[in-house]
Amino acid sequence: MSPESPQARLAWTTPTSALYAVSVGAVILAGAAVLSNDNAGRLLIALAALGLFGLAVLGFRQRPRLAVVPGSNPRLVVRNLIGPTEYAPSQIVRVRMVGYRRLGRKMPMLEIDVREHDGAEHLLIFGRWDLGTHPEDVFDALLANGLAAPPSS
Repeated sequence: MSPESPQARLAWTTPTSALYAVSVGAVILAGAAVLSNDNAGRLLIALAALGLFGLAVLGFRQRPRLAVVPGSNPRLVVRNLIGPTEYAPSQIVRVRMVGYRRLGRKMPMLEIDVREHDGAEHLLIFGRWDLGTHPEDVFDALLANGLAAPPSS
C-alpha cells in the first residue's frame, strides 16, 4: 500500500524514527550502566535503560495505535498490548478534543469514550506521541468517517 493511498492515512501510530531513537538511547544507557564504577549510579542508569527499552517495546507492539476501517460500516480499531479491539459507531459514546496542561503548556489530547460488549465504558486518551500527528487531524478524520459527532458550540 502506497503512502498516498487513502487507506494509509487512516492509521496513526508513534513515528518509527522516534521508537528507533528510544531504542538507541536504551542501548547507550545499558552500555553506560555496564561501564559505571558507582553501584548506585549503575542501578539508576540500568533502571533508566529498562524504562526506555520498555517504552520502545510498547511502541512497536502497539503499531498502528489507532485506525479507521472505512466503508458503509466504519469501525474504529484501537491496538494495545493484548491486541486490536474494534469498536462500531454504536459503541463510541463520545469523541472530543481536550487540552491538558503539561509542563506549563496546554497539550491537545483526543478523548474517546467507548462502550465494551459487556456494557462497561472506557476512556481512551491519545496524544501526539501515540498518534504521530496532531490529535485534531485524527479528530477530523473520525468526523469524516462518521465515528464522531461534530462538537456542539
